[in-house]
Amino acid sequence: MKFRRLFLISTARLLFLLTITIRMMAQDGTIYPLEAPSEPNAIPLGTGGVDNQPAPESWFRQWGDPMARNISVATLTPFLPEPGTANGAAVIVAPGGGFRWLSMGNEGWEVAEALAKQGIAAFVLKYRLFPTAPSLEEFADWMNAPRPAPDTSNATGGTPPRPPQMDLSNQLEDAEAAYAMIVRRAKEWGVDTQRIGMIGFSAGAGLTMHATLHSKSMHLAFIGPIYGGMGPVDVPDNAPPMFNVIATDDFLFRGQFGVINSWYQAGRPVEFHLYQNGGHGFGLGNPNRTSNRWFDAFIHWLDVNNFLMDAPKG
Repeated sequence: MKFRRLFLISTARLLFLLTITIRMMAQDGTIYPLEAPSEPNAIPLGTGGVDNQPAPESWFRQWGDPMARNISVATLTPFLPEPGTANGAAVIVAPGGGFRWLSMGNEGWEVAEALAKQGIAAFVLKYRLFPTAPSLEEFADWMNAPRPAPDTSNATGGTPPRPPQMDLSNQLEDAEAAYAMIVRRAKEWGVDTQRIGMIGFSAGAGLTMHATLHSKSMHLAFIGPIYGGMGPVDVPDNAPPMFNVIATDDFLFRGQFGVINSWYQAGRPVEFHLYQNGGHGFGLGNPNRTSNRWFDAFIHWLDVNNFLMDAPKG
């Protein structure tokens, strides 16, 4: 009996240590293969494919998060509030990943679920990406290759050089198709078409800003670029209110306030949260970081600005 008890205790400890080891392996930044998860609610946007795509869509896991690459078919996945809790607001959620992969869990599904719990209809946009190597090993080698340090020579004395601009035609078309679908199905989804906003993370923040500055068909009520580029922009006369978040230890910050100043100088509403720490890619938050409360601040900002109301207008 004593031996059996010791065996059970030892087995339990072994399972515990194995679980901890697996979690640590998943959190060490290593890229692991991942079978494509089921996306039963994903709706194809019908925006076409990607030229010169060398490989089909595939998935991997890094930092414990599911990520997709070589996306050539854009989709929109609704996350709707529980019946009786919707307030009519809607948000398009654009994950990041340098336009070459998408952090679908950390910056997509998890954020959409949190929004839905607040009565907000959320829609995760899986937009088309630039091609990457067919094999995961080649992709991992490219991801882990040394990158040149960002130019910080003008970080305090002026505006750093603007990085080369990507052709985001496909991504903008996907965002516009997502917006059009939400408008078209607004009654079905309980959405007030006057309260459709968009938030994005990293590259998704870049897409959010690109759509704001260049789309002729999207009429966003508000935007939330989260740890995106901070350089100055030309602000449209009817630019939506902006909620902006970044941390001082994010490589994209570099002491810049250009986009904030652009919105301010244009006389458009802007709220800016500069956090002491958080790094890049923190999603809803990481342990022991001051940036972890940004989502609460975002919901409060939406509420104060009357984007969260009880009755959808359709």
